[in-house]
Amino acid sequence: MDLDDYQRGALHTAAPRDKKNELLHLVLGLVGESGEVAEKFKKWVRDHDSDESRLDRADITKELGDVLWYVATLAAYLDLSLNDIATDNLAKLASRQNRGVLGGSGDNR
Repeated sequence: MDLDDYQRGALHTAAPRDKKNELLHLVLGLVGESGEVAEKFKKWVRDHDSDESRLDRADITKELGDVLWYVATLAAYLDLSLNDIATDNLAKLASRQNRGVLGGSGDNR
């Protein structure tokens, strides 16, 4: 499956674009699900002393899937292709690496 296939599939379970406040719902959903990923890691650090053998990859997979769904539907709401986003992001990172600024800070480096 490529990313645009996933995006089209995700839209089958998304609310209609014209639903009131849908854009805000998608942004807040993305933030919330990202927070759930962070929460899983926080509890892993707290309860398991960061022991990688005790990391619950199945739960993290589910939460990352939720993040991916929100990214896909938010991008679609904004008429953006996930394939294009991924391609552009890799090109940006490769450029930064080639220029020796991969580890720096700021968006426009």
